[in-house]
Amino acid sequence: MENYKEKFISSQKIYNGVVFSVSKDDVELSNGSKKFREVVHHKGGVVIVAAKGDKILMVKQYRYPTQSALFELPAGKLDKKGETAFEAAKRELEEETGHKAEKWTDLGFIWKTPGFCSEKLYLYKAENLTFVGQNPEEDEIINYFEFEKEKVFEMIKTGEINDAKTICAIMRAFCL
Repeated sequence: MENYKEKFISSQKIYNGVVFSVSKDDVELSNGSKKFREVVHHKGGVVIVAAKGDKILMVKQYRYPTQSALFELPAGKLDKKGETAFEAAKRELEEETGHKAEKWTDLGFIWKTPGFCSEKLYLYKAENLTFVGQNPEEDEIINYFEFEKEKVFEMIKTGEINDAKTICAIMRAFCL
């Protein structure tokens, strides 16, 4: 049986930002060779599949790195001190769509880009929604939309939705 573990040797902080930091870590592979790994350290986030009957709430916002506006599920960072992932999911759903949910289902988690990033996204399904008023963060220009579930599947199939976290959460909520 192979050993896939890599032994940590040392780490050098390369960048320390508001959203993430980057380190260069020296490691020893199971075969004894020494390599380095560049790692983006991120506190993680939440993604919410908000189901309103046969409709799914989506948000659209401009994503600077892609230079385009994207349809996505409501989501956000784990950036409030002491806040659990579930509390963050409730907060983000209300901020981005103006809805609260009576029923929540934990859909597990995904590693967003495990080849170089520690970001872990917690997935939730929210149902029995009540509109209470949208309250986006100061730096978010965001709108929410309600699409029939089949329309969301079609948008994924045609490439109108290309956001990986959205596709993964939809799969967990409706296809497994």
